Amino acid sequence: MPTNKANRSSVVLLLIGFIVLFIAIVQTTDPLPQDNAYHQFADKRPWLSLPNFFDIISNLPFAGIGVAGLILCLKDNPRLIIVSWSVFFTGLTLVCIGSSYYHWQPNNATLFWDRLPMTISFMALLAALLTENVWPRREQLLLPCALLLGLSSVVYWRVSHDLRFYAFVQFGTLLAIPLVVMVGKKRYTHRHYLLYGLLFYILAKLFELNDREIFRLTGQSLSGHTLKHLAAAAATYCVYRMLKQRSALV
Repeated sequence: MPTNKANRSSVVLLLIGFIVLFIAIVQTTDPLPQDNAYHQFADKRPWLSLPNFFDIISNLPFAGIGVAGLILCLKDNPRLIIVSWSVFFTGLTLVCIGSSYYHWQPNNATLFWDRLPMTISFMALLAALLTENVWPRREQLLLPCALLLGLSSVVYWRVSHDLRFYAFVQFGTLLAIPLVVMVGKKRYTHRHYLLYGLLFYILAKLFELNDREIFRLTGQSLSGHTLKHLAAAAATYCVYRMLKQRSALV
């Protein structure tokens, strides 16, 4: 069984590796602008005076899970719930607002408000897992640093119109999360829910990439992007279930 020191050294090496990889990517690739075709979603049907109704309404589960998670954080044993989890669920609630605003009128300006709360949730999740699995008494440093890194990537994209920093932070976080859980010390039960959540998120990305094909295959009843929202919400629900059911290991 690796010692705590060995666990921390492994995570530090992983983080250094990510930094080196990012520098290599920046040095060997051109700036990546946001493709305007991204805003052309398959399902544009309005209903109840809402444009793009299904892509808007499918954001509601994020708000429900976010509120449920915040209630759990407020009432649960403080030994099991740290501040980063509250920030994670707050971000989810804001995702509902930001993504709905974006889908009301999809463009780069509104996309900024979609990506901002998503990044808050991503980085709070990473900070929570680093705190619980690697550095139990460093949340006051880890959470602000993670949030600053994530928010900077979104602001950098908006100012420079270059997606590389944002894409690296998002996908690097997705890769880092299972690695942190694997090398970190097991402190709580029900960590398998994180694997379920990761699988749902991968499914969400597949739905997103096949937006029009899914809309056609379903007889124009559901688009891939609408299903992407639902699958991504299912991923966050897995995190909620993990926190609700887990207990501390002796």
